[in-house]
Amino acid sequence: MLAILRKGLPGIRVKSLIDQHEKFPLVLIRRDPSFGQWSADTRFTDSARVVINAFAPDPNGDEDAAILSEAVRVTLRDAWLKPQVIPGRGHITRVDMNSSPRRASDWATATGPVQYADLPTDVWRYESIYDIQIRKPRTRPYPPP
Repeated sequence: MLAILRKGLPGIRVKSLIDQHEKFPLVLIRRDPSFGQWSADTRFTDSARVVINAFAPDPNGDEDAAILSEAVRVTLRDAWLKPQVIPGRGHITRVDMNSSPRRASDWATATGPVQYADLPTDVWRYESIYDIQIRKPRTRPYPPP
């Protein structure tokens, strides 16, 4: 997802971890550890629930973060409908929005190693949740003889 969103959102920082002194606007992607499917065979699909946070600074940070969340949704939809194969990773085979973008005033719903009681001053956060299915690249189940 990092590669897909970085390509689809040029000029926007797309990351999976926050730096101590972060710059905005930013899209933060974290896999929800409470959801997933494992088929026991790495040749097939993988599923994940992904929490995506869109951050934007003032002026107009509230509106900009909402628009950035919509741009993320469109980018994911396009990657599903027009598959973009990421070498070594595969491609998205399905995207379902589990929770539509909503303004979050603090980090109360955040997951991951870096959480703060408050957002930085004049920065807005919108959180959305997606269920993603990924078709992994074709690989042989056993090394060739």
